[in-house]
Amino acid sequence: MRFIGNKEAIAPAIRQLLEEKGLLHCNLTLFDACCGTGAVADALKDAFNVKINDLLTWSVIYTRGRVMAPTCSFEQLGFDPFAKLDASEETFEGFFFKHYSPGGSARMYFTAANAAKIDYIRATIERWHRAALIDEDEYAYLLASLIESLSAVANTAGVYGAYLKHWDPRALRRLKFVPVNAAPSRPGEIGITNARIEDIIATVDCDILYLDPPYTQNQYGTQYHLLETLVRDDAPSLSPVTGSRPVTPMRSDWSKDIHKQILFDRVIGTTKARHVVFSYSADGFMSKAYIETVLKRYAVPGSLVCRPIAYRKYTNTKSRENGGHQEYLFYIEKKPAQDVHYVSPLNYPGSKARMIPFLKDLMPPRIGRFVDAFGGSFNVGVNAAAGQIVYNDYNHLVAGLISTFRDEDTYELIRYVRRQIAKYGLEKENSTSYLAARERYNSLPIEKRDPRLLFVVMLYGFNQQIRFNSDLDFNNPVGQRWFNEKIFERVVSFSRAIKSRDVVFRETDYQLLIDQIDEGTFVYLDPPYRLTTSAYNDGKRGFKGWDIVAERELFAFCERLHARSVKFMLSYVLEHKGKSNGEITGWIERNGFRIVRHATVQGIGRKEVVVLNYG
Repeated sequence: MRFIGNKEAIAPAIRQLLEEKGLLHCNLTLFDACCGTGAVADALKDAFNVKINDLLTWSVIYTRGRVMAPTCSFEQLGFDPFAKLDASEETFEGFFFKHYSPGGSARMYFTAANAAKIDYIRATIERWHRAALIDEDEYAYLLASLIESLSAVANTAGVYGAYLKHWDPRALRRLKFVPVNAAPSRPGEIGITNARIEDIIATVDCDILYLDPPYTQNQYGTQYHLLETLVRDDAPSLSPVTGSRPVTPMRSDWSKDIHKQILFDRVIGTTKARHVVFSYSADGFMSKAYIETVLKRYAVPGSLVCRPIAYRKYTNTKSRENGGHQEYLFYIEKKPAQDVHYVSPLNYPGSKARMIPFLKDLMPPRIGRFVDAFGGSFNVGVNAAAGQIVYNDYNHLVAGLISTFRDEDTYELIRYVRRQIAKYGLEKENSTSYLAARERYNSLPIEKRDPRLLFVVMLYGFNQQIRFNSDLDFNNPVGQRWFNEKIFERVVSFSRAIKSRDVVFRETDYQLLIDQIDEGTFVYLDPPYRLTTSAYNDGKRGFKGWDIVAERELFAFCERLHARSVKFMLSYVLEHKGKSNGEITGWIERNGFRIVRHATVQGIGRKEVVVLNYG
C-alpha cells in the first residue's frame, strides 16, 4: 500500500547493516517501535524475535497480519477466506457505504459498490472472529489484507486526509480481496503493543531498537483516519467535510518541532536495547548534526554509523520540485547506563565535564546523599549516582540558571530561547543585537531578572562565559558562538537528567551546609583555585574572591567533615604555570589524605589533583 515514509525500499540496507554487526540469527529480539506498515518487522522476522508497536491501532494490526501471515492456516474456518470473500457478490450498506461513498454521502473515497463490498468483508471478518472461527493472528491477517485491497481502489492521492474531486480510473475498478504482501518465512516469538513509544520504551525488553518516527508535521492519525476506523469498527462521530474520526488521541508529538528532539533523546536514553538502528529523512525536523550529537552521548565510542541512502519516497508536487530525497540510516551500540554522562549547557570556568568518568571512578559505590558544595555548572553533581543530590552555589545567579533546567518545561524553555533569538536578531558576532539583549537583562531589578534571558544572552557572549561586574550586571562582550545543535542537545539531555533526579537547591556559603551533613553523605568540593584567577573568583564581580584566607577556611571545613567520618572529594590545583601551592601540599601530608593526580593540562604546566579522605 502507499504509505508516507514506507521502508520497503531500505529494509535490505537495514538487514545488511545488522548482518555486518553480526546480529542476525542470534536469537535476539528486535523492537520495531514505530512499525507503520511493518516493512522492517516483516523483512527481519526470520532473523529475530520481533516486537512491534505503533500509536495507530491499524498499523499494529496491519503489521501483525503481515508478520504472522505464513502461520495462518484457517483450519478452524475450514475454507479459503480470500477465495470466498473475493468471489462473493454480497454487499452490506454499512458505515463505509454511508459515510465514505456517494451511496450515503457526498464523499468520494470509494465508489458506492466498492464501499458496500468493504462493509460486507469487514462485517464477515468480525463475525468469524466473534464466533472463534479465526484466531487473533488470522483476524489481523484478514484485516491487513482488507486494508491492502481497499488501498488499490481508494480515490485518494495516496493518503486519506481528503478524497479526489473526480474519479481516478483505478478507483472505478471492482475491489479485489487479496492477501497482503508478506515474506514467506515463519516468524519467531512476537510481542505486540499499541502505545506511544515514549511511554513504554523504558519497560520494553529488547536487544535491538529500530526507530522510524514521523519526520515532518504530517500527522499520521489524520492522514490515515479511515484505516483506523476500519480496524476499530467503532462508528465514530465524523468531521463534516473529510469525514475524519476524532484524531486528538492519535496526535503524535513526533510530528512537532522541538517535541521531536526531546522525545528522541528520551527514547535513545532510556531504551533497554544494546543496539539502536534509526532511520530518518534529510528533510525532517531534526538535523543530522543534532541526531549524531544525541547518539554519540549514548554510544560506545567509535560505534556510530551513518549511511546516506537515496530512494524514491511518496511524492507530491512540492517534493518532486525539490529534487532527490535522501534517507539516513544510523546505528550505535549503547553504553551501559552508568557510563553515560550528561554535560551542562553552561560554559562555566573550571568545568569538570571532561573529568566526569575519572571522578565517578573514585567515588564510593553507594552514596545516599551527594553534596555538590561548589555546584557551578553542575556537571559532577548531575552525574552522581546518589539517592539525593544537593546543589549549592554562593552565586545565586548561576544557581538560578541551573534550577531553571529542572523547573522549566524543556519544550517551553527552548521555545523561549528561540523567541528571544528572533526578537533581538541574535547571531554570532552581531554586537548590536547582542548589546540590546544584554541591556534588557541588565535593566531589570536583580530580583526580577529572568534566568532564561540570562541564558540566551550568555549563548551569544564571548566563549559563552558567565561574567558579571560589581553591580551584578552581565558584562561579557559579544562572541562568535550561538545556539547551535550541540547546545540544543545539551539543554535537552541535561534537562531530562536533572528532572529525573532528586535535586535540592541551596544558594549559600558552603560552610553553612555543615549541619546538614551526616555520615551517610558524600561531599564533593570544587572551589576556585588560588593559583588561578578567573572572572568568577577574583572578588571584583559582586561575589567573594578566593585567597589564602578562603583556602584555609576550606581546609578547616574538610577537617570537620573528616572528624565526622564524612567522606569527601576535593578537586584542586597544586601547580600552575610554574607556581606551586605549598600550603595545600603540607595540609594534605599532615592529615594523611590521599592524592590522585589527573592529567596535566598541556601547555600551561597545570597539575590538577583530587584529594580524598578515604582509601
